[in-house]
Amino acid sequence: MSTFGFDSTADKVLADKDLTGRTAFITGAYSGLGHETARAMGAKGASLILSGRDESKLEAAAKTIGDETGAKVETLVCDLASLGSIRAAAEQALARFDHVDLLINNAGVMACPLSRTADGFELQFGTNHLGHFLLTNLLMPLLEKGENPRIVNLSSRGHHLDSVHFDDLNYAERDYDKWEAYGQSKTANILFAVALEQRLSDKGIHAYAVHPGGIMTNLGRHLDEQDIANLRKRMESNAEDKGMTFKTVPQGAATTCWAATAPELEDKGGLYAEDCAVADHSDSDPSGGVRSYALDKDAAERLWSASEELVGATFAY
Repeated sequence: MSTFGFDSTADKVLADKDLTGRTAFITGAYSGLGHETARAMGAKGASLILSGRDESKLEAAAKTIGDETGAKVETLVCDLASLGSIRAAAEQALARFDHVDLLINNAGVMACPLSRTADGFELQFGTNHLGHFLLTNLLMPLLEKGENPRIVNLSSRGHHLDSVHFDDLNYAERDYDKWEAYGQSKTANILFAVALEQRLSDKGIHAYAVHPGGIMTNLGRHLDEQDIANLRKRMESNAEDKGMTFKTVPQGAATTCWAATAPELEDKGGLYAEDCAVADHSDSDPSGGVRSYALDKDAAERLWSASEELVGATFAY
């Protein structure tokens, strides 16, 4: 039973942890939850690899975090909306770094207008899932050299909005809905953790998906005032959510840090966590829980195969 909850912060979760000697690789690390996760882990002794698409922002974040925490901080430019950029970044990573103990797949895009990645994928599915799918698999040699490695995928309660549509993953035929597309990508993040766990648990590598909570970060840059009002109304209309507000960024990073370090998760994986605890299974509760379609092992395998085909690579473990 976790001793943490909705109000816990990343610093509180890591208060009794010593991450000296551990290396954390964090995508989307120069702002929002990624930046706070990196800062909190660096403050507890972790060496950091900050990844993102903007080199100048990465360098600024690295300096800020390094100056504040004294951590060793390195950067790696990677655009998750480009398979070519991901492959180039992974090649650099394998040449520059010795190992990775914690891979935090944090970067993402939410509720954007219909857009395409450099390779023609719907932007939310392409960035949130396919980009991390390829990067994670290409970084596997570094994870295999890590000590008790963990992979944490940032999902969302948004996975309640939709399952994965295998007949049209990239909205080639069906009408585009920005929230359903976000929901599909967040369900994919959970299914990816399930598939990773199936393949890697016997190697001592475990994978998790987490819902950080509702947080106002630049992830919401595509939201208009009506979108934000609707989000607040949805939270307040659920009985269990009455009185709850959006989380702060330090609170939002807490579940990521918990999944990456909690001793009670040792030798366990393929799980979905929220509020620093393993979530209940529910197909009806609007205020929380994980939907059964997001943990379905057959769907996870189907998504893995489809993802390999889309990125043009096969990964066998």
